[in-house]
Amino acid sequence: MKRPAISIEGRIFLVGCPRSGTTLLQSLLAAHAQVCSFPETHFFPNAVGRGWRRYLGVASPNARRRLLEFLEEIGREDLKWLVPRHGFLLKDYVNAFVKILDVLTEQGSKKIWVEKTPRHLHYIALIEKYIPDAKFIHIVRNGKDVVASLYEVTHKHPEIWGGPRSIEQCINRWINDVRISLRHLHRPNHILVQYENLVEAPRSILEKLCAFIGIPFDEVMLREYGSAARRVISRNEVWKAGVDRPIKKTNSKKFFEIFDEQQRQYICDRLSAAGMEDLSILLR
Repeated sequence: MKRPAISIEGRIFLVGCPRSGTTLLQSLLAAHAQVCSFPETHFFPNAVGRGWRRYLGVASPNARRRLLEFLEEIGREDLKWLVPRHGFLLKDYVNAFVKILDVLTEQGSKKIWVEKTPRHLHYIALIEKYIPDAKFIHIVRNGKDVVASLYEVTHKHPEIWGGPRSIEQCINRWINDVRISLRHLHRPNHILVQYENLVEAPRSILEKLCAFIGIPFDEVMLREYGSAARRVISRNEVWKAGVDRPIKKTNSKKFFEIFDEQQRQYICDRLSAAGMEDLSILLR
């Protein structure tokens, strides 16, 4: 007998500046019995057309290819039939994207999916247009730590990150991304988490997030997030190694290891000039 379908009760997007703890938070949520999650889909940056295509709602030529690549990456080529063969409009591919994640979630006997692609932060308006029931979890982290981590990873793995980033590029990325998150801070379908609070008091933060999602908090999230991490990290994402280790308080050690005194002072001055030096004040 065919198993009855499980209705999807939540479609969640986890967004934020890269290197802000998105994978750790995704792993914690994915350890919940009712939550399904996946490796990063990178769907909207590939599916949304540019110029007149975006204005008219026409999909990018890359939309179909990206969905097929994602299915191949997760070993689910059997779901390729869900991808339109001759789709034209962005909504056609968004519908396919949602259907794929819904099916994966239902087949896992779960009710909620969490999609984590940090760059989807820049597509919130479009996501809300085509997926009106979407909810968003934003995560932000201390600017100095993000700049150091982003600078380091793009220099160690430039072939995957599209080339190394300069200090200025890392600073601007963090400032712009945090400003986007702050603009959505008081909207009912958005919630913001500060990374430092997550590692300081993970249970408290997860309880709030579970209430936001509409599921009960479960202690298993704190015990099994390591196993969940291995399910949502792609094989080529070597820089994410260690996410499954015990959660510990963060500091700015990498900031002092990577940058010399002059560079550190420049970063602090830039964050201060942008009014972004103290996150705790901005997030009050």
